[in-house]
Amino acid sequence: MTTSSSSRPLAVVTGASSGIGAATARHLAAAGFHVVCAARRADRIADLAAEIDGTAVTCDVTDATQVAALAETVGDSLDVLVNNAGGAFGSSPVAEADAEQWRAMYEVNVVGLMQVTKALLPALKATGAGIICNVGSTAGRIAYEGGAGYTAAKHGTQVVTETLRLELWDQPVRVTEIAPGMVQTDEFSLVRFGGDQEKADKVYAGVKEPLVADDVAEAITWMVTRPSHVNVDELVIRPRAQAAQHKVFREES
Repeated sequence: MTTSSSSRPLAVVTGASSGIGAATARHLAAAGFHVVCAARRADRIADLAAEIDGTAVTCDVTDATQVAALAETVGDSLDVLVNNAGGAFGSSPVAEADAEQWRAMYEVNVVGLMQVTKALLPALKATGAGIICNVGSTAGRIAYEGGAGYTAAKHGTQVVTETLRLELWDQPVRVTEIAPGMVQTDEFSLVRFGGDQEKADKVYAGVKEPLVADDVAEAITWMVTRPSHVNVDELVIRPRAQAAQHKVFREES
């Protein structure tokens, strides 16, 4: 691995202001990385970067100018890129879909991922052993009612990952994806349901032990620290209570 100016390998985590992104930044820092924490909310990533001795970069991945500034901050070499920025907005059936919500999901989960990857790919190649970990979802593998916009976007994340791996087959860059199932974080479901706490709570109701952000972050850290000849193409991670998207064990209250 190459090193940053602080003599540590360098990692970028997008969407680092909360949830899986923030947890991943902390785990990578604990594993010895200098982490560039990229997200829209400047105050949160500033606090996180101070906590882990990293670097904060305000970046909306859907904004090409901000992505270019992120690449400039990173410089000529990069060891790890975790494309975590994403999100779900709404849960309406197709017949009642909000086109703006669908566009927003596609922009952040697919176009944003593409823009960041494109901008940082030269730096990843330059290390001779770069690795990309895209944070997908089990929603990128199966359809479910009320989830068409999100599942379409996360299927996009999966297919971009697969295509990129084929396109970089002769380059010194590994391409991986982690696909979490039910993960209870402070914001994901709350954002999806427009701030409706009751609806957000129902997602996890009765599930004794859903995954938490640290579970996914630990798995990501394991994936990106495998020897350079090892590529974990995809890792699907769920809580034991979730046998499938529609089959979740919920204890009676």
